[in-house]
Amino acid sequence: MIQQTPSRRRFLRAAGGLGAAALASRYLPEPWLLAQQATTPDQMRAQLGGVPIVTDKLAPGLVMMSGPSGNVVVLQGPLGKIVVDGFVKPAWPKLKAALDALDGSPIKTMIDTHWHFDHADNNANVRAAGAGIIAHENTRKRLMEPHDLFGMHFEPVPSDALPTQTFPVKVTLNANGEQIDVRHLPPAHTDTDVFVFFPKANVLHLGDVFFNETYPFIDQGTGGRINGMIAGADMALKMVDNQTKVVPGHGPLGDKEALTQYRDMLVVVRDKVQALKMSGKNLKEVLAASPSAQFDGAWGGGFMMPNDFVSLVYNTL
Repeated sequence: MIQQTPSRRRFLRAAGGLGAAALASRYLPEPWLLAQQATTPDQMRAQLGGVPIVTDKLAPGLVMMSGPSGNVVVLQGPLGKIVVDGFVKPAWPKLKAALDALDGSPIKTMIDTHWHFDHADNNANVRAAGAGIIAHENTRKRLMEPHDLFGMHFEPVPSDALPTQTFPVKVTLNANGEQIDVRHLPPAHTDTDVFVFFPKANVLHLGDVFFNETYPFIDQGTGGRINGMIAGADMALKMVDNQTKVVPGHGPLGDKEALTQYRDMLVVVRDKVQALKMSGKNLKEVLAASPSAQFDGAWGGGFMMPNDFVSLVYNTL
């Protein structure tokens, strides 16, 4: 577990102070706000799974689905659907219905952007529907391990929920007129993260390397680190132009400007925390200095409160 970071209950309770207006927003700052009373993984899944799915068109044959947990991207066409991430298990009936409503093609492949349950939870359901699962080799490894996350214990997933194909660096998929680039990056949010780029549509799904309009969570327990998050954002910025639609793991659809603002925020907070830490300040003293203060109004309204995020930065430097 991450040393000196808040429990899931504490930061969810704090985030709950956003109130009903935020919860009524089409794009919730974090659907996790609805799960603040959960004490077990299954309770959290059930509460997240109750969030409606909203579908937005990104390009011909390409949509983004948002709601229950994270953002799902779907490429549809006669060769079958390519689905990036898959929400939590209780959302499966709604997700399957939304996918079926797009066209009559089956699910061909799901891509896991990383190992966390809110993105890879429906692997077994997708495999049961006849599709394969592609992920980085570290994702398979992490899914086979027990984890303590958000103050709760997660057991290894069953064998039918594991990826059917893994890769060490990158893989290219050709489907429905797209040459999809799936690329691993050095440890950032976790050590399992991949980018998924649809070059014809000019859409880039960054998974949880990019949290739009909220401070990100960094999973130190499975290799996450602030410098990796910055490096990942820098890598992504070299791949995009002013017309690229940038899909975050959580938050509203972004673009190059939104990704640049996110990267700049990470750098400023990292540099301030690093200077304080190198001067000998302990975590309590760093928090007292409020190194994220200039960004808290814009970025501090998600499930990661400012002090929670600063703690993660401090502990991963």
